[in-house]
Amino acid sequence: MEVFQRILGIILPVFLMIAVGYGYTRLRGETVKNDLAAVNRLSVELLCPLLLFSALASKDFDLQANLPLIIAGALVALGSALLSWPVARLLGYDPRTFVPPMMYNNCGNMGLPLAVLAFGSTGLSEAVALFMACSLMYFTAGIRLLESGRQGPRRATLRMFASPMMLAMMTGMAFAALRMPLPETLLQALRLLGEASIPLMLLALGVRMTDVSFKSWRIGLVGAVVCPLSGLASASLLELVIPLNAIQRGQLFLFASLPPAVFCFVIAEAYKQEPEKVAAIVMLGNLAALAFVPLGLWLGM
Repeated sequence: MEVFQRILGIILPVFLMIAVGYGYTRLRGETVKNDLAAVNRLSVELLCPLLLFSALASKDFDLQANLPLIIAGALVALGSALLSWPVARLLGYDPRTFVPPMMYNNCGNMGLPLAVLAFGSTGLSEAVALFMACSLMYFTAGIRLLESGRQGPRRATLRMFASPMMLAMMTGMAFAALRMPLPETLLQALRLLGEASIPLMLLALGVRMTDVSFKSWRIGLVGAVVCPLSGLASASLLELVIPLNAIQRGQLFLFASLPPAVFCFVIAEAYKQEPEKVAAIVMLGNLAALAFVPLGLWLGM
């Protein structure tokens, strides 16, 4: 009962913030989406990169200690892709539609606040390490899969690495590897700005939920189940071969249980890769997280 109450105390605030964003948008209508566009841009281009950079550049982030977790996170993303590929083939789905959302889970706007609630502020560095590993896999293997079989010029992967998130990640990694200290006052200011992105991301997720339709509910339901189950299966195998401490193990299972990221819908829309199906996967996946996230926390604990 005590473990259940703890898990409930971790996930309820997250879903309440998502529900607030959803309810407020239903109440106020399209004006909220229009107003949120600038906030989303601020979050993606400034606040999230600052959160990532400040966590990596912090003296509390130990790159060497987190290296096994980074490798494990990348392999969970890759394992989810490999396990979901035959499912897509078996059910007649286009792998370019189905597989990328399986490998890029909601480790940003859901995973980061969940990790802080579950493991305290000290757990942010491990969550950021997993976020970094997952992003690297998606922006390389995932984007290449989306580009496969297409006619005409391809979007360069290098352009993806020029995004604010990737630049912040690479700069933060350099600071962590070289142990370059930042003035504590500056680091605290960057951290406070970055942490403002966490409630904003959850509200934005609730706002985006209002755009999703249930026309493609079948692929959405399959994706909602396959994403966390393939992640948890990969994590269960990896813990046998990669040495992790108790906190890292808990973080890995929480990470593995997360639903597909909202960002997958944004990318599918940009590539015109059946965005309505990806939206259904994201929507139903985030609803299914009410069951799978507690399972991941329970396994991790």
